[in-house]
Amino acid sequence: MFSIRIADKDDAELIYSLALQVFPATYKEILSPEQLDYMFDWMYRPDNTRKLMDEGQVYLLLSDGERDCGFASIERQDKDLFHLQKIYVLPEMQGKGAGQYLFEEVKKYIKNLHPEPFTIELNVNRKNKAVGFYKKLGMTIAREGDFPCGCGFFMCDYIMKIEC
Repeated sequence: MFSIRIADKDDAELIYSLALQVFPATYKEILSPEQLDYMFDWMYRPDNTRKLMDEGQVYLLLSDGERDCGFASIERQDKDLFHLQKIYVLPEMQGKGAGQYLFEEVKKYIKNLHPEPFTIELNVNRKNKAVGFYKKLGMTIAREGDFPCGCGFFMCDYIMKIEC
């Protein structure tokens, strides 16, 4: 039912479009409208996505066979450490196995790149209901922090991890 492909720079507009449907729905109850707008522009502007690709982030696009319905981005941070920078699935696809499939494909992608044992970390807002989703996938809370992201805003996150 689902499939994955590696995005290229031509997909930056598609990633923006998907994020426009997912990011505000995910954070509207957690962030102020001003922080939501600021962070969305900072994280998903197509030129910024292309820049992140140039710097080594890999984006995986999720399809349900009819349309693209989610994405993830991965960045290597150390020899055996990878950071899952983003993982989003359209709201109407949540609860249908799409997010779990995407997460498993992220792990497969990294395993193909790095056959040795590795760790995946991700930041998730402490008030985000996705914390429970990540725990179901086997992730644990490693630590937490409040990270400045510009314009006086902070990301108040758990850093979750899984050993693979």
